[in-house]
Amino acid sequence: MTRMTDRIAAVAGAVTVAGMIATPLLPQRGRGRRILSSVVVSGMWATTTANAVRRWGGRRAGIAGASTVVATGAVERIGTHTGVPFGRYAYTNALRPQIAHVPVIVPLAWFGMGLPAREAAHAALGERSTAATRIALGSAAMTAWDLFLDPQMVGEGFWAWARRGVYRGIPLSNFAGWFVTGLAIMALFELALPVQDPDGRRRDVDGSADVRLVGQYGYMSVMQTLGFARFFRDPVVATVGGIGMLPLATAAAVQLRRRTA
Repeated sequence: MTRMTDRIAAVAGAVTVAGMIATPLLPQRGRGRRILSSVVVSGMWATTTANAVRRWGGRRAGIAGASTVVATGAVERIGTHTGVPFGRYAYTNALRPQIAHVPVIVPLAWFGMGLPAREAAHAALGERSTAATRIALGSAAMTAWDLFLDPQMVGEGFWAWARRGVYRGIPLSNFAGWFVTGLAIMALFELALPVQDPDGRRRDVDGSADVRLVGQYGYMSVMQTLGFARFFRDPVVATVGGIGMLPLATAAAVQLRRRTA
């Protein structure tokens, strides 16, 4: 099982990296970028899922992944109809396939980045890591990623806001909605994927943060900061997103290094 999940994670991770590198080389709003957006998110989801299976086992990882996808799909559906909790927005037909007018890759992204965000928060907190602090900081870490995601996806024409907001056309209500939704996701992870094995049956679930998942969060923080600064040529998003993600990723790496020293 471990060897297979490692191979799946390695292949999916390589696909994700290749897709991220290739994206800025193609024309904005073109078919190539639409395809690569699905490739990157699917690869990220597969990498996270494989790493979760390796750490917590197939049953727990499957429950967490399926619950997150269903719950966030419902939240996105409600959001597009009511404006709660993100504000008024609508998906275009650019991303396919869709279920109930929500692109399938959107709920996958919530799990694909949500669990790395929780593990990065857990690592960064060190001895101060509790269920409450992990839920709060994990949600903040997830929301910080959207400082990169939303400007890029809106720029590609994948969704649009009813009213132009203050941050690259995105309203601040969006990030408040992300944080609230993130709190629920992190609470779900606490139940389905506890930092310690409550039954004491899995020796590898010992309370320490998962190095692979923390690495995923760190990689995304660095790549997207560099991507917006160098290739997308948007220093505002590079700065704001970098300030949101890089300090946490750095703190997580430092804590992990201290633990293994």
